[in-house]
Parts: sequence; C-alpha cells; structure tokens
Amino acid sequence: MSGNYLSRNPLAEWVGRMALKLMGWRIEGELPQLDKFVVIGAHHTSNWDFVIFIAVKFVLRLNARWFGKHTIFRWPFGVLMRLWGGIAIRRDRQGNTVEQAVRAFAEHEQFMLILSPEGTRKRVERWKMGFYHIALGANVPIVLGALDYQNRRVFIGPTFMPTGDEAADLKTILKFFRPFIPKKPEYAFCG
Repeated sequence: MSGNYLSRNPLAEWVGRMALKLMGWRIEGELPQLDKFVVIGAHHTSNWDFVIFIAVKFVLRLNARWFGKHTIFRWPFGVLMRLWGGIAIRRDRQGNTVEQAVRAFAEHEQFMLILSPEGTRKRVERWKMGFYHIALGANVPIVLGALDYQNRRVFIGPTFMPTGDEAADLKTILKFFRPFIPKKPEYAFCG
C-alpha cells in the first residue's frame, strides 16, 4: 500500500480506538494514497488536541512525524514522544526548521509531517506559515485536517497543492477551516 502507513500494531490501534470511543470522537474522510505530504491540523486550542491526534495516528497506523515544543521531550516522556514520531523544536533559537523539513522529504521515500499552523494552544493573530514553505519547498501537497469539537470528529479534508501565491492559498485554506469549532473557539484564528 502506498502512503505513510505502519505495519499493524494491534495494541496501539486498540488504544487509539478506545481513546476515541471513550471521548466520543470519530474520524471522517481519508488520507490520500501518496507517499509524501504535509498535514495541517487546526484549530489547535487545547492540550486535548494532542491526545486526539495520537489516537488518530494509532487508529490509522500512521508513520507520521510532528514538531513539538522541546519541553515535552523531557524525561520521562521524551522517549515516548520520539517513539510516537515527535521532533523537538526550540522556539527560543533561530533554526532552519523549514530547510531541515524540506531535506527530510528529499531523503525519504515516504514522509508525512503533521503540523499545527498556530504553533501554540493560545490565541494567535496569524498562522505560522512554515507548513506552507515546507510543502512548497518539498513540492508536496498539504492535507487539511480539522478538529471539530462541536461534532466530535476529526475531519480529513482535501489535498491542496500550494501555488506559490501565499496570500491567495492561505485564504483558500482558512475558508476550509472556518466551519469547524475548536475546543476553545475564542483562541481560533480564522483570518
């Protein structure tokens, strides 16, 4: 099967299914059958978003990578976070995260990178556009994934190929996310 899928891990899959079931969540839509793509998950307004994301990752058996604030990679959870695909990012240091991610896409036959465009759980006045520049630089599409707390669903939406017109593309992407209600609507950025 093409795409970023892991071999079957019954325990992880069961844990993911049970977590979603206990929280009353479901998955709608399907990921594209592509070997490389960026997924953006929005709106990221709560720590619960991460729990839902990991559950979905387990249920769909995704070999997905994701960026997280370096502080969540400390002992005793650091090993687990890395095992689950996490890559520690230090926000206080200027790094070339976009170039590193683009290089990772070039170096792997299959690579899925999941990012939150808000970059935090707090209210933001604009999205961080690293996801866009990574997709553009790696020449891969962006899959739009929404957390819909009102209907308790993770909605896997369309695949979007960036055109290079950042303002127009962002407008199209934000239009997709507007109908979805996050856990804390007052923190959501909708453009």
